[in-house]
Amino acid sequence: MTRFELASPTRLVFGPGTLSRVGELARELGFRRTLLVADPGIIAAGFAARATASLEAAGVVSLTFSGFDHDPTSAMADAGASVGRAAGVDSLVGLGGGSSLDCAKSIGFVLANGGRMPDYRGYGKAKHPLPPMIGVPTTAGTGSEAQAYALVSDDVTHEKMACGDPSAFFKVAILDPELLVSLPRAMTAATGYDAIAHCVETWVTTARTPASDLFAREAFRLLESSYERVLAAPGDLEARGDTLVGAYWAGAAISASMLGATHACANPLTAHYGTTHGVAIALLLPHVVRWNGAVAGARYAELLAATGRVVAEADAAEALASRLEALAVAGGLPRGLRSAGVPEADLPVLAEEAAEQWTGRYNPRPFDARGARELYRAAFA
Repeated sequence: MTRFELASPTRLVFGPGTLSRVGELARELGFRRTLLVADPGIIAAGFAARATASLEAAGVVSLTFSGFDHDPTSAMADAGASVGRAAGVDSLVGLGGGSSLDCAKSIGFVLANGGRMPDYRGYGKAKHPLPPMIGVPTTAGTGSEAQAYALVSDDVTHEKMACGDPSAFFKVAILDPELLVSLPRAMTAATGYDAIAHCVETWVTTARTPASDLFAREAFRLLESSYERVLAAPGDLEARGDTLVGAYWAGAAISASMLGATHACANPLTAHYGTTHGVAIALLLPHVVRWNGAVAGARYAELLAATGRVVAEADAAEALASRLEALAVAGGLPRGLRSAGVPEADLPVLAEEAAEQWTGRYNPRPFDARGARELYRAAFA
């Protein structure tokens, strides 16, 4: 019998056009002066202006911060906190992809507690609660809107730090599929594949629970069936909605059970070469599934069954890996580390760094530098 706890501090608001409710929901939470954290692309798309109009119509003063990029760093969190502190904000709204949501949480840590993000690496190190926050994802990928962690890079080492706290959950997550319709195809493919990986990894992690199983199974069912649909028909709101909800459930599964070797091996690729996270995940996930097959075959067979595919335990890892490869091809994602520009001579260093990543310790097959070398080698061709 597995002991576990489940808390759902985030109110989920889903449906087309729900961005227009951000002001109403902020007012309900008592927001008076809020910092809207949105990257330049979100501003250019007009989404930030729509959020600002909704907030101000509800009597909430709004200031926008966009001084960050696709890989938020501790320095960017410092900059945002300085802006928020000078403006006297009492709350935050993260609008955008995972970078916007993680940056908003990171700003919340520093705004409420001072210091710098490395001080909060791990879980529960904030002495004071973060300001109340609303998350509005514009990609279906990271699942940050469902998690109590902010992922932020160290300015010096570029290593991804996971900084968590019970107060880092968004009070409200607004899932508006209309915001994803104009998402570039490459971003749809990369972020969507990352969400699929969250289902696959959380399903077999050594820290899994009945709650994470529930979330991961439903997330995989939604994402596996909608991924190719949104690539073929970007304006399909039903499919976009499935990807958004699937990514949310996958994020909730992470909170309940952590991740595995795929993310451990992907992070050094981003740190060294700037490889887009979802692309790095796609390069590795099928190989990790095959590598885990000897110990996770039965679990993989159960996961495939959620999509109506019945396979024997002995064949499940290969069947799942093949399906994941087909999805990567559909998304136009690169195949092989060589084609992604990773020098073969770097594999030993990457393996050592992968072995130090916190997610690897939850992989169902014991994972170390030797295992990482095997995986990078398999993914290199």
